[in-house]
Amino acid sequence: MKAFCFADGKFVPTVDATIHPTDLGLIRGYGIFDFFRTVNYQPLFLEDYLDRFINSAAKTYLPLPYSREQLRAIIRELIEKNDLKQGGIRMVLSGGVSENHFSPAQGKLFIFAEDLIFPSQEKYEKGIKLLSLEHVRPIASIKTTNYALAVWHSHIWKEQRAEDVLYHQNKYVSESSRSNFFIVKNGEIITPSENILLGITRKNIINLAPVPVHIRPLTLIEALEADEAFITSTTKILLPVTQIDEQKIGNGQPGPISMDLLDRFKKLESELQ
Repeated sequence: MKAFCFADGKFVPTVDATIHPTDLGLIRGYGIFDFFRTVNYQPLFLEDYLDRFINSAAKTYLPLPYSREQLRAIIRELIEKNDLKQGGIRMVLSGGVSENHFSPAQGKLFIFAEDLIFPSQEKYEKGIKLLSLEHVRPIASIKTTNYALAVWHSHIWKEQRAEDVLYHQNKYVSESSRSNFFIVKNGEIITPSENILLGITRKNIINLAPVPVHIRPLTLIEALEADEAFITSTTKILLPVTQIDEQKIGNGQPGPISMDLLDRFKKLESELQ
């Protein structure tokens, strides 16, 4: 974490940020968050992230006492205070202190500035392994703070040398725990349409694709039989998937369409600076 954050309606040293011990964010795991990067002091795709955060607050019945304009101004001042040339901004809205310890209440807004840790270059060059896991993330269309299963299961990933999981249910895959999922088959891209977070990186990758993109239900069998696969997220951008469980994907190497899309995204990013 960087030196300063926004909490209690003002900028404070990050170490001084606090939350009430009976806040629903703590005792029920109920809250929302969003996360985006800064590049050359510029927040990437800021309006898209603000759209999602504001909509998530409304959908989870959490009052957000700041307008879009106020949030934008807070974020820009936080970047300046932390000299955040390259880094991350995390917005968190907690569930609040509820009279019955259950119903959503007036939550607490935190905005943090963070350093970033990207995957190693080796993972981009060789690809990663995912473990299939039968699960659908609760309220999947919203970026909630409930990551209990993934955090618990992450110990198993490390034992099996995997990067993350691939959620599936009733034969259909949805997403990874912190990323969207894509496959390439016969020169076309397919990405799941159900039980997913509408990722901002996902949106841009779809727009940049030089081949047809199909947004539709995707089976686990299709994923295992793909020519290429990859995941997308704010902190990974696009990471090739070369193995799911014990099944090699394609020829076991990052594919040409995946790597071309990664290059296209990096070019877009440089143009936005």
